Amino acid sequence: MSSAFAGKDEVQLIVGHKANGGGVVRAEVSRGGGRVVADLSEIDALVVTMPRGAAKALAAHAKVDFVDAPVQRHVLGTRGVRAAGSQAQVQPYGIAMVQADQLSDAQSGNRRLCIVDSGVDGRHEDLAGVPMTGENFTKSGAWNTDENSHGTHVAGTIAALNNSVGVLGVAPSGRLGLHIAKVFDASGSASDAVIARAMLNCGRNGANVISMSLGGSVGSRVEARAVARLAKQGILLVAAAGNDGDNTVSYPAGFPEVVSVAAVDSNKLVADFSQFNADVEIAAPGVGVLSTVPAFSQTGASLNVGGSAVTVQAMDGSPRVGASGALADFGLGDAATPGSMSGKVCLIQRGSISFAEKVVNCQNSGGVGAVVYNNTTGELAGTLGETVTAIPSVGATQADGAAMLGQLGQSASVAVFGLPDLYAAYNGTSMATPHVSAVAALVWSLHPGCTAPQLRASLNKSAADLGAVGRDDHYGNGLVQAKAAHDRIASLGCGN
Repeated sequence: MSSAFAGKDEVQLIVGHKANGGGVVRAEVSRGGGRVVADLSEIDALVVTMPRGAAKALAAHAKVDFVDAPVQRHVLGTRGVRAAGSQAQVQPYGIAMVQADQLSDAQSGNRRLCIVDSGVDGRHEDLAGVPMTGENFTKSGAWNTDENSHGTHVAGTIAALNNSVGVLGVAPSGRLGLHIAKVFDASGSASDAVIARAMLNCGRNGANVISMSLGGSVGSRVEARAVARLAKQGILLVAAAGNDGDNTVSYPAGFPEVVSVAAVDSNKLVADFSQFNADVEIAAPGVGVLSTVPAFSQTGASLNVGGSAVTVQAMDGSPRVGASGALADFGLGDAATPGSMSGKVCLIQRGSISFAEKVVNCQNSGGVGAVVYNNTTGELAGTLGETVTAIPSVGATQADGAAMLGQLGQSASVAVFGLPDLYAAYNGTSMATPHVSAVAALVWSLHPGCTAPQLRASLNKSAADLGAVGRDDHYGNGLVQAKAAHDRIASLGCGN
């Protein structure tokens, strides 16, 4: 669990209290000079802001179970290859792989699926008309706007309509009800307290399935209380296993009440980024998944040197701006030398330090743009992480980098800009998760008499075994299968 008392003198905290202790704890918070930010009385918890010293005293109160600092949760999907603007309808490979195309979703109106994510572009041509409600837990836009694009991508995998454009979702008839709990702004990060509030909101709005393409490495007691309560209400919770490519556990997927989803590619091989551990329960398509995105949410880039175009990739996190100047060799970019790159576009080799540090060093040396070229074969799709910069930054191939070293001093123009694309392919256990949550809703709609634990058991028992024989840490019980689950329930009954 997280350390509760780090940072400034006034801190935001999550307070878990004993049943019927809310009033007493509220009074103690007020007495200590604090205030309640959010009331999670459904799970006997409060989110408060108060002085550090008073917080330490509160933690020792007889009515208090725990006092934790918030921990962060993040979206677990990343942009892949570019797709297009409006396009003729195609069926993403994952729909057939999970057998969604073998079942009718005509009865899906009896189920409600809640997406805890970055909101959804409610005006998107492939989602407009899908029955949706929602609530916004951010200060960004509204629940039916999406400043990140992640939530819209998830929603498309679940419910993109069977019309003449775009893609098909697992439930494409426009009958499955969605509730959108928006927890992420453009940053793609939010606290566990916000996630817990959103989950509880899903429950209050009639969700049968809660889909969470998000996670973080640290456990959370407030989330643990939320998922336990929702599971007791008969709700099926599904979350991403994580993208760190190791055997660590991500939360909320790591809670026993939550189905943890791994990612496979179009060849049914586990993705190299998919976390593997004893908690992984089931697998689904999560590599190169084509789905819906808001227009101009995707980023493009261009580079022209000496009058010739060079193919480049925008650095994730680069500002959408353009700049021009003479191309200059900035080596590995491992040190800033004020004035040395004034008005120039820095050509930088990959290696030694992070992309963000290279770009910042270029900027602090007076550079107006940064081009980082690879030190191995293939395109360079880098990220600046949480670092904020003011200059455009792009990645180039090793071969193009070598060619540009012969063009130093020539005029270079570099730009990063938004694209009108309405569809894009993303990678992540975030992309696998909606396949599972939507299949769960689809199968459940055909067998509404099943309980959530029974449905969960049927999905696991009907999964197509992959990897080592039987359950394993990479694939869990195997690839989720809609038709096989339906047939198993029809033949053997719920949960058998």
